[in-house]
Amino acid sequence: MIKTFNDVLNLAKERGPKTISVAVAQDKEVLLAVKNAVDKEIVKAILVGDSEKIREISEEINLDINGIDIVDEKDVTEASRKAVELVSSGKAHIVMKGLVDTSIILKAVLDKEIGLRTGKVLSHVAIFDTECYDKLLFVTDAAMNIAPTLEQKKEIIENAVYVAQSADINEPKVAAVCAKEKVNPKMPATVDAKELEEMNKKGEIEGCIVGGPFALDNAVSKEAAKHKGIDHPVAGDADIILVPTIETGNVLYKALNFLANSKSAGIIVGAKAPIVLTSRADSDEAKLNSIALGVLMASKK
Repeated sequence: MIKTFNDVLNLAKERGPKTISVAVAQDKEVLLAVKNAVDKEIVKAILVGDSEKIREISEEINLDINGIDIVDEKDVTEASRKAVELVSSGKAHIVMKGLVDTSIILKAVLDKEIGLRTGKVLSHVAIFDTECYDKLLFVTDAAMNIAPTLEQKKEIIENAVYVAQSADINEPKVAAVCAKEKVNPKMPATVDAKELEEMNKKGEIEGCIVGGPFALDNAVSKEAAKHKGIDHPVAGDADIILVPTIETGNVLYKALNFLANSKSAGIIVGAKAPIVLTSRADSDEAKLNSIALGVLMASKK
């Protein structure tokens, strides 16, 4: 059973190495993560960007670039396109954001000619390894979809389930979290949550158990669920937290990182390949965890 990021890293080593293409790779924290991933033999790397700066940083952090392909491209837009094209052409399995704005790399990902479009919703899945919980906790969507519709929430769940299953969580429990655990017509998120549960029961959302609406406490605490008389397989035992809006997800993401001192990872799902897209504020450890998750997803395809 995968319960920690150490488990994720071990599984990634077993299933790797996969090739990662890094867009605008001249970033110290990104290259540290790549170095750690290469050292752990979970990836091989192709670094796209300013080759002179990449080599300078590599020397500074003792990254052995022998055996690592470096594609010299100083223009960040073109570097992003080349990094994505390496994946779409099959020369790499994972694309990673380096020192470039998210909008630029996502534009390359969505390019009709060289991109990784599937027609599905792109969504962000964050994963947390925290002392506050007895297993990995997946949170979606904290970074991409602002106020998803019911159909978008369905696809966001499907994306998150795919990530969880890549980590050998075969039937993840999904909690559609709202401000309260009862349906209230004045609170549309609670109505959507109940509808998503019904869709799951009808087989319209597969590979998981969906419950909702839940408040956060009774989604992750069996004691809180029991206290409120909630009897549901997901109650107090959620693997995946589906948030109603990006604000909710963003606050939960940062609370777990900065107040609960959690280890974390983040990945974009819904494209033809995993997209490692982390924040500048994320540690190189979080970036390494994200790369490992990308390896597991690439192995599942």
